[in-house]
Amino acid sequence: MHNVKRVPHSQEAIQARKERERSRIVEYLVLTNNVLSRKKTHDWSRDAFDQTQQLLELNPEFYTIWNYRRNIILNGIFPQSTPEENNDLLANELSMTMAALREHPKVYWIWNHRRWCLENVPDGPVVDGTPSLQWRKANWQRELAVVEKMLDADARNFLAWNYRRYVLASMPEQRPVMTELAYTTRKISASFSNFSAWHQRSKVYSSLWNTGELNPIGSREEEFDLVHNALFTDPDDQSAWIYHRWLIGSGENEEQLRQEIAIIEELLGEQPDSKWCMDSLVYYCRLLLKNHVPDSEDIKQKCHDLLQLLERIDVPRKMRYQEIGQGM
Repeated sequence: MHNVKRVPHSQEAIQARKERERSRIVEYLVLTNNVLSRKKTHDWSRDAFDQTQQLLELNPEFYTIWNYRRNIILNGIFPQSTPEENNDLLANELSMTMAALREHPKVYWIWNHRRWCLENVPDGPVVDGTPSLQWRKANWQRELAVVEKMLDADARNFLAWNYRRYVLASMPEQRPVMTELAYTTRKISASFSNFSAWHQRSKVYSSLWNTGELNPIGSREEEFDLVHNALFTDPDDQSAWIYHRWLIGSGENEEQLRQEIAIIEELLGEQPDSKWCMDSLVYYCRLLLKNHVPDSEDIKQKCHDLLQLLERIDVPRKMRYQEIGQGM
């Protein structure tokens, strides 16, 4: 900390700290050897189960122990328990991993264990002679709420976004896709630089267009309005530019392509040093040349002029721009 006088530690204090660290290491190694020995002998006991938790609390990235823990549940606990008891156990597992994720939100093995728990939740109690989906529905709905809280804390956590897609696809009762579109709108409105939200939005629109729930032409036009707002707000942020290219696609719609080029040229007039404006203009002009006007010398010259500017303002990628120019 600034302006805080550093107090030198005595040799005795330093030695005591080293001893404590050495003791913790020894305890960890003893516990590790014990758990691995139990695993080797296929020990599916509750005692082994409890020891895996102790070890995973110390090292949540020890994926071998996560695997062993699941084997204990499958081979030792589930066969001796009722469906209700199994549901309670998995609920406890989800609570345990949630505590781990608060400290280690990007450890894959914790997310993986949550997936396994959710996929093994029993359907639910029998109602009128028929198994209900009460437990499964409740757990998956709760899991979606958990992911939303994590994205509220870190809106760019790509693991959480990937996990959200998995949860949405796995829910026993599918939510309307338009609900997810509204969710991405909120996230993007909060931060235009949220690349993961833009990416999720592209997935949602692809689904809506493929199923015929939305008209691709009309909804795409509305989407351009949102992207333009993002581009003019922060022309140096790549997130919206990448999404813009996804909307343009292969550039088969010449009218749309020329319209977007004109809008970007307007933005470049306001931001004459914007690398992304120039780079995108080159990209879209090349689509025009490829798909619609292959012999246009004016467009080729425009590309060469922009590439020369890019070489000067984006020196680390100078060779890339030269290669693009040589290939035209």
